[in-house]
Amino acid sequence: MRGETSRISDRVSRDSLAPELRNAGEDTWRIGNELFSFTNLLDHNVRIERALTEPSRSAEDKVALLRSLIGDQAHPVTMTILSDLASRQWSRVRDVANGVEDFGVDAMMYYADATGTTLQVSIELAELHSALLGLSVVRSRLYDESVPAQARIDLLHSLLNGKNFNKVTMRLAEHATCNPRKRRYLATIQWMINKFSRHMGESMITVTTAVALTTEQVDKLVTFYTNKLGRAVHINSVVDPSVIGGMRVQVGDEVTDNTVVAQLHKLQRAVKASA
Repeated sequence: MRGETSRISDRVSRDSLAPELRNAGEDTWRIGNELFSFTNLLDHNVRIERALTEPSRSAEDKVALLRSLIGDQAHPVTMTILSDLASRQWSRVRDVANGVEDFGVDAMMYYADATGTTLQVSIELAELHSALLGLSVVRSRLYDESVPAQARIDLLHSLLNGKNFNKVTMRLAEHATCNPRKRRYLATIQWMINKFSRHMGESMITVTTAVALTTEQVDKLVTFYTNKLGRAVHINSVVDPSVIGGMRVQVGDEVTDNTVVAQLHKLQRAVKASA
């Protein structure tokens, strides 16, 4: 968890620069990619992190360091964001990389806004999360940093073979794969889903069933969870015949699994325990 100083620095920086980032339009695709690349650079170069967070070092020196690292190749908004983050105080050295990553995801959200695909990306991230829930071995490989990054990305692409995901969804999924940042894969995807939900002003509820939900069932779920959570919700209906029957509902990090297959697994464990 971030210290209070880091949380304040991250929030103030993102709030103050949000209009400039939003106004960059479709350039936010480039900005987001540049910020993800710089996040990766910081994660693998603690000396640079320390140089950019050293309280006794002037803001001018830090900006000069940034320019020496990225030259004139980066988008001006990317440089503005990095300069702003470098000028702030951080509780821990590694928190500056968290701030850069936060901006990277924000940039991808604004790109989705600019291309009219924000809800689509949010739904696709939820579908990816749901698809991986029962694949613990695959998940562990996706964030195993002992496996080369390209091999992990190839595994992700093979897993999503035939899925025509939006390019923002794919880029976010690839970022989570090639730079795990010491997080479990599903934790990173859930963090991104939560960010998109807050961005849209509603919560994403993923409901997995063996057959498609009817309109009436979706409406009842919307009413129930809107009343329960006290805010607007979107129901992401995922059809997975392997669950056989029943319903699995995911709200944020909380999963309630009342599917037939889950009950069968529970029964099997009980039988083995009593044998």
